[in-house]
Amino acid sequence: MSKGNIISGNAKLKSNLKAVSGESVTIEGETYFKISNSDNMRPFFMSIVSDSNHWMFISSNGGLSAGRKNAQHAIFPYYTDDKITESSELTGSKTILRIRNKSGVEIWEPFSIRNEGKYDVTQNIYKSVHGNKIIFEEVNNNLNLTFSYQWASSNLYGFVRNSFLTNDGSLTSDVEVLDGIQNILPHGVPSETQNRASNLVDAYKRSELIPEVGLGIYALSAIIVDKAEPSEALKANIAWSTGFKNPKYLLSSSQLNHFRKGHDIYQEADIKGEKGAFFLNNDLILAPGETIQWNIVTNVNQDHSDIAALTKILKGSGSIGEEIKKDIALGTQRLIELNASSDALQCTSDFLKDTRHFSNTLFNIMRGGIFDDHYKIEKDDFEKYLLNANKSLYNAQKETLSELSETFSLQVLKELLVIVKDPDFERLGLEYLPLKFSRRHGDPSRPWNIFSINTNSEIDGSKILDYEGNWRDIFQNWEALAHAF
Repeated sequence: MSKGNIISGNAKLKSNLKAVSGESVTIEGETYFKISNSDNMRPFFMSIVSDSNHWMFISSNGGLSAGRKNAQHAIFPYYTDDKITESSELTGSKTILRIRNKSGVEIWEPFSIRNEGKYDVTQNIYKSVHGNKIIFEEVNNNLNLTFSYQWASSNLYGFVRNSFLTNDGSLTSDVEVLDGIQNILPHGVPSETQNRASNLVDAYKRSELIPEVGLGIYALSAIIVDKAEPSEALKANIAWSTGFKNPKYLLSSSQLNHFRKGHDIYQEADIKGEKGAFFLNNDLILAPGETIQWNIVTNVNQDHSDIAALTKILKGSGSIGEEIKKDIALGTQRLIELNASSDALQCTSDFLKDTRHFSNTLFNIMRGGIFDDHYKIEKDDFEKYLLNANKSLYNAQKETLSELSETFSLQVLKELLVIVKDPDFERLGLEYLPLKFSRRHGDPSRPWNIFSINTNSEIDGSKILDYEGNWRDIFQNWEALAHAF
């Protein structure tokens, strides 16, 4: 068969076959690695890190899984990497734009296979050199519009999705936006239950809206148990937004096809038995060269008091958007400091090698951890360690331990072990490691490895010193730490 143009109806489809290339760029003062025409690559998998207990695994086509602490505290389902990649149309970000012009209304769905060949587009991916932010960008050369969204993390607020719409043309653009995130899990769904009985989980889902502040609450109508007993769901996952004035809110994906077909949509306030979502619907007028920004924030494991406190903040007149920016920036600075403790910062004439070294060191300390404060030991944590390891020894040495300062050095501990002359105390004292940031060993490409990122107590918020990982990876990291310290 001879080659020719591909026709769909009366329209000629665009091939959008463009060369893939890479470069470093600066965005708002931060350096990112950019892959141009990323849609012409086979989808690849990435880990987006944070200084706290966030975890995010994301495909280059936008499909993702994310949460905090472990897979039991997910905001999007924790599946294997192949399923995450395949679910890009149904999980995570989704944007549909209706552009009004003289000839009618154009429908543009960035990053979607629904629009393949319809427009001349360019898709790009940007990942920050620190590994904690990622940007997806689609440039529509026919409509003279660029849409992009960024995933970042905030220790205080959770996951932050910043969206940007830019008018690249010389004429004013009239756009109706439907933008948000799909397949939001309620709190309290074990990953095994989600994988084995997701249809049952759907039946227990309830998504509610606090309309005056636009706060979506995603919870189970009851904890899923196979016992004849009441089990109330007392925690929820949440989503909310800033940047739009009086938008419509959707809590499910059920109206997306109505929007695609040009129909009006209505606000949703209480949805039962459906996969959760959080969408914003708003009309925008963009002047030539203008960019409009908004964001969606989502978090896990929130109780009644957490939601009441956040509702009060959102009702206030303060600029929470600026607070989010500050907390994201603080997280980046903390991540750099953590990595710097293991000699991750080097400056040579080869920027790519320097960045590669930063990345290698980062994933190394994420395996085995980093010393909390230059091996300064906190008496409270050391006592908890001894009590857990050997209760009788702890009771025998209570008086000795009481004489220690609230914080003390490794040298002080070594001198104490010599004085006490107890072989069990010496063994446990020399084995003690005040490590933190040992985050994970395991990901959706290796689901047999279970991770848990333990940073703070859920009871009182106090700091937890903890390390995770298999022994090979821990010792691989500790050998490097020994040189660094």
